[in-house]
Amino acid sequence: MAVSKSTNTYNRQNWEDSDFPILCQTCLGDNPYIRMTKEKYGKECKICARPFTVFRWCPGARMRFKKTEICQTCSKLKNVCQTCLLDLEYGLPIQVRDAALKIQDDLPRNEVNKEYYIQNLDNQISKNDPTQPSNSALKSKGASDLLLRLARTAPYYKRNRPHVCSFWVKGECRRGEECPYRHEKPTDPDDPLADQNIKDRYYGVNDPVAEKLMRRAAAMPALPPPEDRSVTTLYVGNLPDNCTEDELRGHFYQYGEIRSLTLVPRAQCAFVQYTTRSAAEHAAEKTFNRLIIGGKRLTIKWGKSQGRQGVNEKNDTAPALEPVPGLPGALPPPAFLHPFPPQMPPPPNRPNDFFNLHHYGGPGAAWGAWPPGVAPPAPPPPAPLHYPSQDPARLGAHAHANAPQT
Repeated sequence: MAVSKSTNTYNRQNWEDSDFPILCQTCLGDNPYIRMTKEKYGKECKICARPFTVFRWCPGARMRFKKTEICQTCSKLKNVCQTCLLDLEYGLPIQVRDAALKIQDDLPRNEVNKEYYIQNLDNQISKNDPTQPSNSALKSKGASDLLLRLARTAPYYKRNRPHVCSFWVKGECRRGEECPYRHEKPTDPDDPLADQNIKDRYYGVNDPVAEKLMRRAAAMPALPPPEDRSVTTLYVGNLPDNCTEDELRGHFYQYGEIRSLTLVPRAQCAFVQYTTRSAAEHAAEKTFNRLIIGGKRLTIKWGKSQGRQGVNEKNDTAPALEPVPGLPGALPPPAFLHPFPPQMPPPPNRPNDFFNLHHYGGPGAAWGAWPPGVAPPAPPPPAPLHYPSQDPARLGAHAHANAPQT
């Protein structure tokens, strides 16, 4: 037991003894059969300087051994992993989470005040549910848009890889593939990520990883709506294999009334059509880079415009045909003969002419000819002939001399 003499050395009642560490899935590893060594009061917590139980294990094949760095009380205070000090719910640094949720850190920095604060916190945790975070701000705050966009949906096991082999850097490593360390180029010493402090990460100040994620969030692309206002369909991709239509409808109905939902299991995608454009825009804004189902972040895109898609398909699949020789490009418009002169109302209906079948100047007119001084409209010119069969003087269309007159 390596414990330095401090105010906590003589206050053994506050030393922490636990049976299992508080770890994230990445630090725990992908091996379901894991062995850990447990050392009671093996080290001091790097935050509160209290002795605590240290756990050590290997998260997987060709991975480096890991151990707990802070006590469980400090872990529950910030709801972070005891090893990597990342948030247990989102897998993000504390600085990013506190900035997104607007949480102010009130943890004392002085050694005596810190010890008193931790003792009161231990008593509070023992009375309440030990599985919940002790920070009241974390209990009341919900997820924000920034956290949903940056949250890690799957464990990142590459973080458990071994360190870079110093002998390989010098060109003196003779182990080859049996070397337990990495044979890769080390991080540039001028890179801010090469200089990380565990206390700065815990208190959420001067964390280079958090600053990198904040810059990434600021540069994330948006999903602008299409210019065609008739588009109300959203494309949902990267669906999990066991995703059902009811599950998708349960996520998208909260943004507006859904007209239709089409699920395509083979392509692992779906199409959600809303009744209004405002509902589709609201759904696209709330789900783009934020919706996670079955541990997978879904891809949200706008559907294609049906009008433009039809024009493109028509141009692609139905090319213009060559004109037939002897035929016009377009038929002439039909001739329209006004039965009445311009600026003259039609005649009223008469008892003997109920359906108004006789017009001015027509044969058998009931009311005489056109009014004096008004010339009747000229008959339309005959339409040009496009086919020989339209000519009445051809193909036996002559009237016979002895044919009875009708």
